[in-house]
Amino acid sequence: MTLLHRQPSQLLAVWRLKRRVEDLLCPATGCQSRRSCSTLSEQADPIEIHKRKLFLWFSHLPQEEKQFGGYFSPESMHVDPLILERKAEERTGMLSSLQQIQTLSCPSLTIEQLFDPTDSWTDGRGLNVLLYGAVGTGKSTVVRKLVLDWCSGTTLTQFKLLVPFSCEDLGHLSRVSSLRDLVSRKYLHLRKHPLLSGEGNQAKDVLFLFNGIEKMKLDFSIGSTELCSDPNEALSPGILVVNLLRKYLLPEASIMVTTRLSALDRIPQKYVSRYAQICGFNDPDRQRAYFASRLLQQNGEAPFIQEAQALIELLYLNLQRESQLAAACFLPSYCWLTCATLHFLHLTDAKAPIRTLTGIYTSFLRLNFGGEVLSTGAGSTVQEHNNSLMLYVVRTVGKLAFDGVRYKRTSFSETELEQWIGGKTKTDEELHQLAMFRTDVVDFFLAPCVESGKHVQQLGENDERRYVFAVPAMQEYLAALYVVLGENKSALEKLTKQVSAVIGPASEDVSALFNIISKFIPIRIFAVFNLLKLFPKFYEKISSLNKSSIAKTMAAEMFRTEDSHNEDVLDQVEQSLLGVHGPQPKQYSDGQPFELYPIFMGGLLHYSNRMLLHQLGCSIQSTTVAQITSALRKYLVRELSKPQPPEELMDLLVLLYEFQNPRLAAEVLASIRTIRLTNIRMTSLKCFVLSFVLSCTPASYHLEELDLSSCLLTDGMLQMLRPAFRHTHKLKLCDNPLLESGACSLLEALPENQSLTHLSLMHTGLGDKGAMKLAERIKQHTGLQELNVAYNNIGDNAALALVDACREHPSIHTVHLYLNPLSDVGKQSLYARGVPRSDGGSGRRVRVLASVTEGSDISEDWHPILSVIRDNASSWERERVKQQLQVFLKDLEWGRQQQQNLWKRLHYRRVEKGVRQTLRLLEKDTSA
Repeated sequence: MTLLHRQPSQLLAVWRLKRRVEDLLCPATGCQSRRSCSTLSEQADPIEIHKRKLFLWFSHLPQEEKQFGGYFSPESMHVDPLILERKAEERTGMLSSLQQIQTLSCPSLTIEQLFDPTDSWTDGRGLNVLLYGAVGTGKSTVVRKLVLDWCSGTTLTQFKLLVPFSCEDLGHLSRVSSLRDLVSRKYLHLRKHPLLSGEGNQAKDVLFLFNGIEKMKLDFSIGSTELCSDPNEALSPGILVVNLLRKYLLPEASIMVTTRLSALDRIPQKYVSRYAQICGFNDPDRQRAYFASRLLQQNGEAPFIQEAQALIELLYLNLQRESQLAAACFLPSYCWLTCATLHFLHLTDAKAPIRTLTGIYTSFLRLNFGGEVLSTGAGSTVQEHNNSLMLYVVRTVGKLAFDGVRYKRTSFSETELEQWIGGKTKTDEELHQLAMFRTDVVDFFLAPCVESGKHVQQLGENDERRYVFAVPAMQEYLAALYVVLGENKSALEKLTKQVSAVIGPASEDVSALFNIISKFIPIRIFAVFNLLKLFPKFYEKISSLNKSSIAKTMAAEMFRTEDSHNEDVLDQVEQSLLGVHGPQPKQYSDGQPFELYPIFMGGLLHYSNRMLLHQLGCSIQSTTVAQITSALRKYLVRELSKPQPPEELMDLLVLLYEFQNPRLAAEVLASIRTIRLTNIRMTSLKCFVLSFVLSCTPASYHLEELDLSSCLLTDGMLQMLRPAFRHTHKLKLCDNPLLESGACSLLEALPENQSLTHLSLMHTGLGDKGAMKLAERIKQHTGLQELNVAYNNIGDNAALALVDACREHPSIHTVHLYLNPLSDVGKQSLYARGVPRSDGGSGRRVRVLASVTEGSDISEDWHPILSVIRDNASSWERERVKQQLQVFLKDLEWGRQQQQNLWKRLHYRRVEKGVRQTLRLLEKDTSA
């Protein structure tokens, strides 16, 4: 979508938002003039100002939502997840499947129903609702929607005031303050509001919302937390929240608390009126509604809407099969990842901001784990910045993912999960962290395997349940992150780094040095590590060797010969989301191919992804990037000296695109002179990737050949390929549905290429109009030498006009016109036009290839004509090719009968034999 088309829809949406805010501010006079609204706003009630500001704050969307382009409102994107009321005794445990939900007797609730009076509710006391769920179930989204709906007056209208707090912010406040000061500090317009005074029962109209209560480490013991009933008394935020939940402070107020599964017991059961669990999307219809709300909100252009609707239908079919994707999309977070990936694959264009697949997965993890730490329990004094939850994920789940990639496995037993994720724990603190991690996080990444036919040896001993990553690409991403972060160190490197850290600040005194090192290693091998002091670059050399091995692994995984017949990685990603329709793709490898693994490693080295990972507590040093890049360049150039299948070459282009390093791309492409992507199913994204990578090369760089035959190219894709066309001498676009419009687009793009010598448009649906357009514009391409427009439904008149134009061209010497519906008279005329006029008129000799015969003689070009037909017969329309071959046979038989020379008659026989053999192969394939 272009900026020109985006603007009207964006402006309209902003206008609607502004009108809505004005209506919230002046509900009774929304139709009056702006001046009237402005005057009233100055005198508006503080609560109306509060609603307006809350609406604006909570309408703000994270940066990651720009994956979808355009303007979105939270209301239009929201689909309510399933919320179940749970009894206190059954509140623990994650619900990860529809079968588990169906076995429960818990009723489904709406946000409104959560605040209906309960059996234990007494008049004069507000409700305490505990809303909990696993990572990715949609807690934050539900909170945002609740606040927006209250601001607009569509839910919880019984509460005059809603006061939301982020417990992460409260947990970092060190100053003591009263409840009223705490509210006014964040919401100045509510300063000294009577609803918070504690007088009478005014607080019954107040709803407090505490999001992420686990980040406050509350202590409900009387000995540790004093009682407080005065909203003006200054205490720490934790004590104030505890007294609110105890109903000692503002007992009439209602409270909603959100938390993770692992923190349920942080609030004693006696202080909770109702437990409600967010369970995600429990059926394909909810998932489909979410996909529609995301993918259909484009700019209204018909092609985008039609493609988005087609994607949604394919997704829905895949979900109804109870596929592995359906199990993943039980969590709304994975629905987001699915939409973002499909938007990237199908609905972005060249004018959109640069997006990469690695960037989408990194953004996905930042959305779900940004700022999260692995809690060490209440009262812990451990520095939390050293307990990044994402880094813990990499060292446990990432290690499991890496092991699976290394041994070509995608499923894991419960025993293996225990081995890799549990590991060896020693302290109570480590056990506490592990328990919390298992409860909150493990089920986010790993799910029970439901596609039993897809994985080899699904059942282990005693029919042990197998687990897979929720989406296949996540295994490859985490494995790549595990390696790039340097977690896959050798034992020598780990030990040398530890010793190096000790030696660095040590004194030069030998005895002091000896005493320090002897604490870590036996005396008998002290001499080995003393080298670290004598040769300070020893550790650096070991480190650089490790980076070189990473680069070598990337190159080796990119060009695995046993995977050479797999589809390219972008098609594999699409199939994992939309399913495979029709025959299953052939697999030539005994093990599972992991072709995204090296591509993710390259993408993780890009600066923007490293910055996002740094926010997650996972830092990749610039020196690491430089060392890996330097080594990778060497290995890639070496591998590219060998011929690569089209699928592998497409994967290389994707790697260079994900890397976003123009210098590396230019240096790698310098060793490539031919790019053959035949039979690759090109999409707009793949065209953009090809153009982007080639645009990194200098102006002096040129390809000998760019072959895009049988790639399903369309008119729109040609527009995206314009930068790529500037870099080639021979351009092959055979067997693509370009039609007349595509020919016009191509002719507009090609003048930018002054080095083009060979152009093949065979079987592209040009027709007579396309050929005539080509005849009119061919003179602009002054360097062209050979033109192939065979099999294009071109008639006599258009063919003659094209040959005349080529004869006037300064350099064209050959025109291919065979397999077109040309009459015998037309063929004779074409051969005659190809020869310069004897009267000395203008024009050059042009070789015209229209048939295997030329009059009563065999064309000298019969062999290349039949070779082209054989090479393309499998993808061409069989009946049409058979008809042309039969015409060739008829011409050959007639010419043989007219020929008196015995040797020429034998030559005719030999050519006929080749034509008949090709015809038999076609008939055999048709019958099969």
